[in-house]
Amino acid sequence: MVRPTPPAGGRLVNRAQTCGILLAGGLGTRLLPMTAIVGKHLQPIYNKPMIYYPLATLMGAGVRRILLITTARDRPHFEALLGDGRAWGVELSYAVQDVPRGIADALRIGARFIGGDRVMLVLGDNVLHGPLDVLRAAVAARGDGATIFACAVADPSCFGVVEFDADQRPISLEERPARPRSKWAVIGIYLYGPDAPRLAATLEPSARGELEITDLNRLYLEAGRLKVHRLGHDVAWFDTGTPDGLLDAGNFVRACEARRAGLVGSPEEAAWQRGWCTDEGLAAIVDAMPPSAYRSALEARLRDGPRPGERQATSRSV
Repeated sequence: MVRPTPPAGGRLVNRAQTCGILLAGGLGTRLLPMTAIVGKHLQPIYNKPMIYYPLATLMGAGVRRILLITTARDRPHFEALLGDGRAWGVELSYAVQDVPRGIADALRIGARFIGGDRVMLVLGDNVLHGPLDVLRAAVAARGDGATIFACAVADPSCFGVVEFDADQRPISLEERPARPRSKWAVIGIYLYGPDAPRLAATLEPSARGELEITDLNRLYLEAGRLKVHRLGHDVAWFDTGTPDGLLDAGNFVRACEARRAGLVGSPEEAAWQRGWCTDEGLAAIVDAMPPSAYRSALEARLRDGPRPGERQATSRSV
């Protein structure tokens, strides 16, 4: 897709207190043969590439400086698709995970990028739709511990599971337990203080040969530095790493977009809503697109204008 080039002159986003890491590595073997040539995170979910959805989530949370970690094979595809993010009011850079070593490995790879900032780590195969107030509030809180998010699911044995005591405080974390102690699955959004890369470097590989994000979260839990936000029924979450998950998410997005004036998981719309992209800037992006249903939906959003309370006119980094 051809993207307009923003005006030259210096860095677009000043060094922020919270940066973002978007993890889009791995082999995507559960989606073979679809992923034999093109990686999982470039597969379509209804009318957009998978990577658009978690990128829009990061943007909706107020994160503007983002590192995308992917494979050497897929990096050129992401760079061609997303560019440097400047047209959307964000700053995108790229790094390679040469071998899948687990989610916590992203913090090792991104240590220099993170520097002394807080970091929101988002998995590239997660689709989250609903009010993002809890994410924005967590970013704005600027704590130095860890904050994770959980959803109630029918079968939590495929995920990291958090257990709560009678006072609703987290007391245990297990990765893919055979007998889950609760129905609360930890979703692929994690917010850490600046010490996360150092703590991740102390982890030992699990029996799967990976640096488990659950082990890192357990360190914060044992130190009394872990917060867990439980998301309610107004938030929909999909793990799209399987054919069923991919289809379920696509059907959900189609239904949502058919019933509302707007798009689900659109970086262009997210930038416009945040005030990082003006009406004129969005119009320039749309004008550079060839005719498509996606272009028509963005044109309709511009034509209709923001809903009451939707537009956040700010250029401040968070």
